[in-house]
Amino acid sequence: MSQPATARDYMSRDVITITPDMDIHLAIKLLVENKISGSPVVDGNGSLVGILSTRDCLKVAFNSSYHQDRGGRVADYMSETVETIEAGTDIVEVAELFLISRYRSFPVMEYGRLVGLISRYDALAAIEDLW
Repeated sequence: MSQPATARDYMSRDVITITPDMDIHLAIKLLVENKISGSPVVDGNGSLVGILSTRDCLKVAFNSSYHQDRGGRVADYMSETVETIEAGTDIVEVAELFLISRYRSFPVMEYGRLVGLISRYDALAAIEDLW
């Protein structure tokens, strides 16, 4: 009998990450150019310290455009509380988490390290494979 599919089997491994000290406008440009809805924020040791979403970035863009706010660093705008998924989590459980969560993606962790990112699309593709 084969092992059940896990987050590891469907996650994206080529994750674009940003750092807390990065200029927020540079981070926004990175998200837009890569057409991604958010990015994990990692420190100099590669530890996950937050996440920056397009929602966070919209606030910055609005304030920059209409209030002439200069921006700042990613650390000033990122969410420090991050929901993550372990790489070995059953893909059905991952899909269930997306159904009850407002998040579009989750960082995937293994042994305390960021190893990937799994999106709603990835979970949908996994469930479709199970049909």
